[in-house]
Amino acid sequence: MRRDMTTVAQGSWVERIAKLQDSKSYAELHWEGSFEEYLNLIRQNPRVTRTAFQRIYDMILSHGKTEYIDNKKKLIRYHFFSDERFGGRDAIFGLDVPLMKLVNVFKSAAQQYGTEKRVILLHGPVGSSKSTIARLLKKGIEEYSKSPEGAAYTFTWVLDKKGADGSVHKERMKCPMNEEPLNLIPREWRPKIFTDLTDGGDFTIPEGNELCPACRFVFKDLMTQEGGDFGRLIQHVRVNRLIFSEKDRVGIGTFQPKDEKNQDSTELTGDINYRKIAEYGSDSDPRAFNFDGEFNIANRGIIEFVEVLKLDVAFLYDLLGASQEHKIKPKKFPQTDIDEVIIGHTNEPEYKKLENNEFMEALRDRTVKIDIPYITKLAEEQKIYEKDFNARAIKGKHIAPHTLEMASMWAVLTRLEEPKKHNLTVLQKLKLYNGKTLPNFTEDNIKELRKESSREGLEGISPRYVQDKISNALVSDKGEGCINPFMVLNELEAGLKGHSLISSDEMRKRFRELLTTVKQEYEDIVKNEVQRAISADEDAIGKLCGNYIDNIKAYTQKEKVRNKYTGLYEEPDERLMRSIEEKIDIPESRKDDFRREIMNYIGALAVDGKTFNYRTNERLHKALELKLFEDQKDSIKLKNLVSSVVDKETQEKIDLVKDRLMKNYGYCEICSTDVLNFVASIFARGDAKE
Repeated sequence: MRRDMTTVAQGSWVERIAKLQDSKSYAELHWEGSFEEYLNLIRQNPRVTRTAFQRIYDMILSHGKTEYIDNKKKLIRYHFFSDERFGGRDAIFGLDVPLMKLVNVFKSAAQQYGTEKRVILLHGPVGSSKSTIARLLKKGIEEYSKSPEGAAYTFTWVLDKKGADGSVHKERMKCPMNEEPLNLIPREWRPKIFTDLTDGGDFTIPEGNELCPACRFVFKDLMTQEGGDFGRLIQHVRVNRLIFSEKDRVGIGTFQPKDEKNQDSTELTGDINYRKIAEYGSDSDPRAFNFDGEFNIANRGIIEFVEVLKLDVAFLYDLLGASQEHKIKPKKFPQTDIDEVIIGHTNEPEYKKLENNEFMEALRDRTVKIDIPYITKLAEEQKIYEKDFNARAIKGKHIAPHTLEMASMWAVLTRLEEPKKHNLTVLQKLKLYNGKTLPNFTEDNIKELRKESSREGLEGISPRYVQDKISNALVSDKGEGCINPFMVLNELEAGLKGHSLISSDEMRKRFRELLTTVKQEYEDIVKNEVQRAISADEDAIGKLCGNYIDNIKAYTQKEKVRNKYTGLYEEPDERLMRSIEEKIDIPESRKDDFRREIMNYIGALAVDGKTFNYRTNERLHKALELKLFEDQKDSIKLKNLVSSVVDKETQEKIDLVKDRLMKNYGYCEICSTDVLNFVASIFARGDAKE
């Protein structure tokens, strides 16, 4: 009885699993038809015949794009690189400019302007997303081939095979290189047929290639068998849907160099199948050859070369032919056509070797180099760590506000060059790059800063190092369930001593100094945050800002301000304006310049169709917060926090501030107490204005 119940239970589970299958989708992905049916498919949609470059370019565009302006420059963000289809697991942040250059290469190659004959080389420091970009492209084309828009097709031969007893049965031979079925049409017939198939449409069917050696052998054999009748020969062909798959080695190849002594070029172009030589009698019979090298199996799709410049020279010869002529040379066979995107990646030391090696000129000439630098924009760098260390990923632990921001700030600072302008610090430069405004610095100045920093982003600390140190802090028992910026910054500093990629003591010293800069910046941030929690909410700052803007507008335009209560027009409130400006040390002699600067900034935003927000102007934001804090500072004495005795009324006010920190700024019970004690100790030292 128990056995029967088990059988029923197993059956019901299998049925539940089976119901998850989409039978219609399965049938579409495993479509098979005659050559005639395939030609009718082309009549309906000629784009099924696209080249590898055209398919990848269309695949990227299919995910959409967003155009935006940054420093007066039009940029495009391609949504494909956000990896939304897979939940952002391989999302690329802050590299819109390099990715635009990469997509432009695909666009040019898709239109056959020459870059389809080049090796695409992603070049940059370790951990700058080169491998991730290649992985995204491979993963993307695999998914795209499963969609109706990305449909591709290949063919299988159906041949008569005689058995040992003289009986004849059907044997299927799949094209080993997943070729385009139109390659079966002799080249001299193609122009007329292709024109008729597109019927004058806007898409031109690619010229196509010659058949691979194995299919050419079968084609010639059948032509003889069928008396030269192409119509009867083509009845032996079945066209089927082509689904790219890296795991199944269909349309997607990956080659990784091994030890130089063990490298073998047959890994790229295939090798003899010695077991079949006895059956077919010759090692030059294509049926006795395995067309399963990485170039072979990647035909119609993409091949990735990991650390491409570490390849043995013999491999590079194969690479030259594959890129320029779109041909490979399998052992004992003629040159064979391929259609695939060749993308490699390498780091800077290897690329410098290539530049200094005069024997590698041919490869350099056939390479399109795309620099993939580290991120130099704070907000984008922070997204990397927020993706990996979010509430879902680190259950049971809390990360205090600004922890990931400070780690990101230090990482970006290590990648920036010291500004050549004497009145600008590297921290201010970081803020300018991040969209903040500073007096006397325009968007044109920021463009100049980027131009004069030719090596920016190609050196510095890798995101991997920061990720490792954040992980160390998370598993440490020091945080009592919550990690704060100081714990992570201390981990970052401790790891510098043994960091294998830091080449000199001078560099190590600079990185430590930048950690001190970040700690000072964090002090300013949390002081302001606690001040905001004590003083008021954002609405109060907004009202104060509106009042200030109304007054400086009237002042600069020599007008009067309407009193909201009396309705009368009065002179601008000089006391209010100066009380705010003094908070950021604007002297009396400079007040007119500062007020005009604010008004010009608001006017420039209006021209671009943008609305002024005090948060984007760091100095004004700080001045407003300090003014509001001063007006309400007597509501709580922070110095009391460091005292061992706190009266009930003060404790209630402290609890109120903690509640605001937790509700409005993302603190937990542990880190809100810690940050209040930290800020209180600063006030006790007299390091801040009360």
